[in-house]
Amino acid sequence: MSLHPMSNSLIADPSGPGYPSLAPMFHVALIASPDGQAQLRRLLGRWADQDWLRPLDVAFAEFLWQEAPDAPPLLILAAALASHQLGRGHACLDLDATLRDPAFALSLPPEGADMREDDPPPRPAEVLAGLSLSNWRAALAHPTLVGPGQLDLVGPGAAATPLVLAGPRLYLRRYWDYEQAVAAGIQARTALSASLQAALPMEAMRRILDGLFPTAAIGPDWQKLACGLAARSAFSIITGGPGTGKTTTVVRLLALLQALALAGSSPGRPAKPLRIRLAAPTGKAAARLNESIAGAVASAIASLSQAGLADAAGMRAAIPTTVTTLHRLLGSRPDTRRLRHHAGNLLALDVLVIDEASMVDLEMMAAVLDALPPAARLILLGDKDQLASVEAGAVLGELCRRAREGHYTPDTIDWLTAATGEHMAPALADPDGTPLDQAIVMLRHSHRFAADSGIGQLAEAVNAGDTSAVLDLWTHGHGDITLVALAGGEDAAFRSLVIDGRVAAQAESSDGSPTAGDNRIPTTGEPTLAPLGYRHYLATLRQGQPLPDADPSAFDAWARAVLRAHGQFQVLCALRRGPWGVEGLNQRIARLLQDAGLIPASTGWYLGRPVLVTRNDYGLGLMNGDMGITLARPMGAGQEGILRVAFPAGDGQDGIKWTLPSRLQAVETVYALTVHKSQGSEFSHAALVLPATPSPILTRELLYTGITRARAHLTLVRPGGDQVLTQAVQRRVLRASGLMGEEEGG
Repeated sequence: MSLHPMSNSLIADPSGPGYPSLAPMFHVALIASPDGQAQLRRLLGRWADQDWLRPLDVAFAEFLWQEAPDAPPLLILAAALASHQLGRGHACLDLDATLRDPAFALSLPPEGADMREDDPPPRPAEVLAGLSLSNWRAALAHPTLVGPGQLDLVGPGAAATPLVLAGPRLYLRRYWDYEQAVAAGIQARTALSASLQAALPMEAMRRILDGLFPTAAIGPDWQKLACGLAARSAFSIITGGPGTGKTTTVVRLLALLQALALAGSSPGRPAKPLRIRLAAPTGKAAARLNESIAGAVASAIASLSQAGLADAAGMRAAIPTTVTTLHRLLGSRPDTRRLRHHAGNLLALDVLVIDEASMVDLEMMAAVLDALPPAARLILLGDKDQLASVEAGAVLGELCRRAREGHYTPDTIDWLTAATGEHMAPALADPDGTPLDQAIVMLRHSHRFAADSGIGQLAEAVNAGDTSAVLDLWTHGHGDITLVALAGGEDAAFRSLVIDGRVAAQAESSDGSPTAGDNRIPTTGEPTLAPLGYRHYLATLRQGQPLPDADPSAFDAWARAVLRAHGQFQVLCALRRGPWGVEGLNQRIARLLQDAGLIPASTGWYLGRPVLVTRNDYGLGLMNGDMGITLARPMGAGQEGILRVAFPAGDGQDGIKWTLPSRLQAVETVYALTVHKSQGSEFSHAALVLPATPSPILTRELLYTGITRARAHLTLVRPGGDQVLTQAVQRRVLRASGLMGEEEGG
């Protein structure tokens, strides 16, 4: 037991045995002591010194005290924690969840935190021990700082308070406003469904859908149902796992909408095609959609043309194939959060499609809805089971909570049967289904992963939280998944994996025959294309480099080839810190590649260095998440090449953007990439590296997202035992939010 300098109270030593606590005295001191403010300032300062809180969180607490010096310490503590939660992706602080399990709700200390003192500060569980929800809410009854979460509260006072309390949830005002704007925008669009449905020409729609989907599916054709459902709503979501055909579906939906729009033309009054825009949250996601959409458009137009339902040339001009980022669409401006397009300067469009919508945070979704014309359609595509945005909010996941069960009303089911000819399972019916339920469809059949695909089965088992199935799958000899157990950071298996993409057997049996030991190597179903490592893109770099006097187009072609080769393999991990996080793995992999003679250096700028943009740079036209490769290109004819970083231009034309390294202010080496940052990307071979010990960051959603980044091969690297994997499968991400109302959002 030690006298803690923060509280002048006896608190059990967290490093000592037993650890029962007199910690309730700490929060009692915060409430009752005349020195409560000073004690809390010291506590928040020490948490910040330990990197448990951000400086921004502490600065926000100080701002509130300046605004209201009489504010109770428990109010300021709640405000600092609410700010902290924003940094972790939560829209608010759930007071009830925090009191029930502070360590889980707040993740304090954070993953990888280094205890820099022999006597560390008390943890939130100690500080909050014994505090009741009613007492904490009472401390928040301060009209200068905290306003009620009432939708009908208007007037100057409604926006004056920096905090909002809605039930058990404490918001920073800005994020309460975002959440209400998103809810109101979606509600307004779903309310248009009845009028849109009434205006649809059913016979023409049925003919067009039959033309777009000429082949009868086994069971309900969910892509066809999705087109029918979305056609009657100004707001719709098409969700589904990898390979379920989200892109194909939305292209056929656009073809349906354009065909219906153009069908009303006459000699004296030609019909206007719909103005359609395609967008994605990141440059990488936009580039990937750019790659896949052209073929889907051609296929949809061919189907309609063959059925005599549309003019191919007219449809080709009416359906766009160029994808932009949301930042570019809305008109982001340097050094300001303000956008060029907003309620006072609406986007000029009739239909907006947003791909990879799971990555769209609450603030961006509010901005999109604010800039949309009132009658414009908004169509979201995404996988509801993926990780949510790094920023605050889990909009797609919240909206799609009930998607798997359907909850379609009898009226919706009857209309869809008439419009599409498809029949839904009775289990998906719900007389009490909400208007939002009627705007969401989940695609349920994967075209990427066959029934015997290890990647597909693993993703499904993880999603279901079935730990037995997850552990058992590795023993079935699937050729597209490999589980590798590592003994240490310089393990030969790890070196072989990152360089060549394969893991050789680590030992021989007593009779000399090879054995996998702890590594479960697939023995059957070997795919046609072997998995690749980083040697592949570096070989492409060396072998394809143009001569110094080559035409600039040759250097662009070289850069495209290297970037494509780099996309064949990627190491993914859960953490940033530690030997199995981004920081440790990037250093380790660079040394391994240098030792193998594949790169000239492992630090600084060098030929072949892959980099990730970590902050939007509007001056250079680079967005957070853009990936580039360091290459050598002459500045002019007859000159020696100098290092420049080649990025995909994201212009829909397969262009290359060349940038001097000295101009890149926010980039990091990216041999290893966090799963969060990998969203919107796919790799032929993904190596997902788990931490050696359990971590609250490692969740079912993170595992699923990492697994489904792999198109053909997945290697799961397990430095620890099965416990790390099983705990991750059992742990779900629960983001604090009120988007779906009091009952669902807590």
